Amino acid sequence: MRDLLSIFLAVLVFAVGTALADEGHNHDELTEQQLGTVHFPVSCSPAVQKDFERGIALLHSFAFDTAEHAFRHVLEIDPHCAMAHWGIAKSLWRWDTDPARRAQGKMEIKAGERLHPPTSRERGYLSALGKFFAHPKNEKYKRGEAFSRAMEKLIRGNPDDREATAFYAWSLIDTDDDTHANRKKAAALLERLFVAEPNHPGVTHYLIHSYDVPGLAEQGLPAARRYAKIAPAAPHALHMPSHIFARLGLWQEDIDSNLASVAASRNASATHMGDQGHQYHAMEFLMYAYLQSGREDDAEKLIEEVRSLPKMKSMYGVASDPQVLALLSYSASYVLELHRWKEAADLPLTLGTEFGDDAITYLARAIGSARTGDVEQARQSVAKIDSIYKSVVAKKLRFVDWEEQELKEGDAWLDHAEGKNSEALSLLQGIADKQKSGVFAEQGDLPAREMLGDMLLEMNRPEEALAAYEAELKLSPNRFNSLYGAGRASEAAHQSAHATTYYEQLVKTCAGGDSHRPELESAKKFLSGVQPATH
Repeated sequence: MRDLLSIFLAVLVFAVGTALADEGHNHDELTEQQLGTVHFPVSCSPAVQKDFERGIALLHSFAFDTAEHAFRHVLEIDPHCAMAHWGIAKSLWRWDTDPARRAQGKMEIKAGERLHPPTSRERGYLSALGKFFAHPKNEKYKRGEAFSRAMEKLIRGNPDDREATAFYAWSLIDTDDDTHANRKKAAALLERLFVAEPNHPGVTHYLIHSYDVPGLAEQGLPAARRYAKIAPAAPHALHMPSHIFARLGLWQEDIDSNLASVAASRNASATHMGDQGHQYHAMEFLMYAYLQSGREDDAEKLIEEVRSLPKMKSMYGVASDPQVLALLSYSASYVLELHRWKEAADLPLTLGTEFGDDAITYLARAIGSARTGDVEQARQSVAKIDSIYKSVVAKKLRFVDWEEQELKEGDAWLDHAEGKNSEALSLLQGIADKQKSGVFAEQGDLPAREMLGDMLLEMNRPEEALAAYEAELKLSPNRFNSLYGAGRASEAAHQSAHATTYYEQLVKTCAGGDSHRPELESAKKFLSGVQPATH
């Protein structure tokens, strides 16, 4: 949606104009036109009602740092506002809370409860969020489920409270499983709210999350195409529609969405937003979309752009440097997605990485070495991953499953290079069976089903390879390498009509780029009647 950029620029001009007209104010108000409309009555002073609802709107767009400032501003005006403490605690929620932040959230809930809010509704909000922050050091405590049950109880007692329903719906999404039963339940609740509250940022945001899985994504298009218009000052609101666009392989809309989000993040000071770190999440999606749509020059420029960015906080509220992880993962994605195997084999380590993250580089090296026939170097790279994995197991770190997957993928390519094809296919099939939601590959990895297809093609088993590529395309429509692989497999299986279909889709997908990838040239030659070379 190219109009996303114009929407953002219009908002930016308005915000800057407002700031220049009133330089003496440090807190220019973000309007409903910039953040969306919420109605959340509280028993606090009427003077803070508007500020409180602004904080809620920011929460719904995951602008946590800015939301926390908004709620602290409410407390400055009304120190007896118990729900402001609830808002601060909710602002401390991230995708992956740590014990220290959970302890801080618990303290805020206790502070709110000590103010004795006068309504049972407000006491219910504090109690429900208190369930989430209970037992801060207990990593096994199912805080998401406890919070969801408490929110369900809250809405039973307050059936007309749309904010409670929206937050409850998010809790369902946050605790979803492979059946997607919770996700579908949340979507049903949110669809009804969407009719009643078409400008509500949380409703549209959570609807997108509800449908952010294969098989449901198309139902999320109305919300995706609405959200950015509701809250164009929130970087995450501009980015979030791209979750649906990426699921459906709508790369131009994906790119436009994230370019607007990056611009909003980088101009956050103009709109008094404090969430500049959101741009890294948007750039993950940009990187992926560029590589799927034949825009490798743009992808390379993005990596160089990241190198020049100033230091900033991660949107996830963790201490790790988002720039380091971005350089690490984007560099690996770039060489793997473009099949630049020699560059992958020689990929340098990134300075300043967190423990365990170097496995991304070592896996790229292992795959690159295996695919260029350097078995010994592949073996050395897999040994590096194995050493990291053993340390992760010994330290009982929570990303052990991811580290194990990196090791298995490296082992699979090493096995393949050594001629142990049955072992290689078995390892990849086991990973593929677990990848039920597709892989956006922003962390320097490739989908296991696609790698299965690549191996099977090299083994001269085109029909099985085609099945693997087609299975991946159902999860990840318009993936460049799966489209090309399906075309190649169809050719090898003497299914020219199928090859034509996949190659036509590949060329169409890359129509907006200026790619000179040999795979794309081969597809074009096939379509023009010229026998393509094999890549």
